[in-house]
Amino acid sequence: MEWTPWLRRWSEEWISTSEPGELDPAVLRDRWLGFAPATEEQVAAAEARLGARLPPSYREFLLTTNGWRDAGGFVWRMRDTENVGWLRDLDPDWEVWDEGIEEEENPDPEQGNRFTRGLLLFLEADAGILFLDPGDVDEAGEWAAYHLFSWQAAPPVRFGSFWELMEALYAEFHMLHQPEGETRDFWDAQVEQARLDALAGSVDEAAAVLARAEDFGRSRATMLRAQILLLLGREDEAKELLGQLLNPSFTPDDFLTDPLFTEEFVPYLFDDDARTNRPAHLSTLAAATIGERPEIMRMIAEHRPRFQARVPEMTYGNPEFDEPVRRARAAHADDGDALWAAIRDAMSSWRPRTTDHIAPVALLADPVVKAAITPERGRELLTAPRGRP
Repeated sequence: MEWTPWLRRWSEEWISTSEPGELDPAVLRDRWLGFAPATEEQVAAAEARLGARLPPSYREFLLTTNGWRDAGGFVWRMRDTENVGWLRDLDPDWEVWDEGIEEEENPDPEQGNRFTRGLLLFLEADAGILFLDPGDVDEAGEWAAYHLFSWQAAPPVRFGSFWELMEALYAEFHMLHQPEGETRDFWDAQVEQARLDALAGSVDEAAAVLARAEDFGRSRATMLRAQILLLLGREDEAKELLGQLLNPSFTPDDFLTDPLFTEEFVPYLFDDDARTNRPAHLSTLAAATIGERPEIMRMIAEHRPRFQARVPEMTYGNPEFDEPVRRARAAHADDGDALWAAIRDAMSSWRPRTTDHIAPVALLADPVVKAAITPERGRELLTAPRGRP
């Protein structure tokens, strides 16, 4: 495990986003969120006390730093060789979170469940825990790792190893604090390559990269992946991403005036609002108005007249694409197969409205056209190489 250079980078990024008064003087002095490395003797003594050899990535971590400060956004201190211990001994009240665990999720039920046999890793956190499960071991000897925060009202999140858990906490830090530097530059480059790959038809590969970039808080990845999910028919997931983009703490600069939003996402959001908004289940657009959101209210007031008209004011895309789609809709409104064939043929003329436009989302804002585009047909549109602006 290349712990040292990675943890050094994490430390520098954390310091760069913190106010000096917020940091332990030792962190500022040493430029290091960790502590001195544990010795082999200290690790061996901890293993003897626990009655188990620690998994490789966690063992190497302790030999790099005996404890850690500020892991992610909600864990303030990790345990060290002196105080790491079993969850059942140190904090047994968490066991109630594993009620109703599925049998296939517990490889060794005779040894209890992941909570009763878990190794507690955190010392200070915001109503949450980190732990390792010695009953869930892979061929490399790594124990599965978990994090759980009670305020998330969600099941424990599983990772394949302590290393993977720390990677997730590092990504969480990036999402919350957006530090400049090598990591951010790397993911921005990955997002740009994924955009090009998506336009070339490599939709699944691009979507996977974009999802990982989202973990690091790259909002451009969210704009791109939402388009892919909509064409694949995964609307609930896509609308969750659109809700994030409309969140004031996440909305990218100039997003609400970008043609990708005003001419693609807005028509879809208004149509979705008309179809799904109910008192017991708010649409994405209605949910975005909750709280003091003057910018959202202005946006809705500006665009609502377009979609209250008898014929909504919208285009399906650039003129070379919009015109044949309109002709096909007029001619084949009652023949979904014929309408689909015309749309598929017109895709050779489709061009993005902006750099970040990678899919004809506006098609889905028209109920007649949308009915002709099944998820399989949406995938066909996405996997065909498409033009660039």
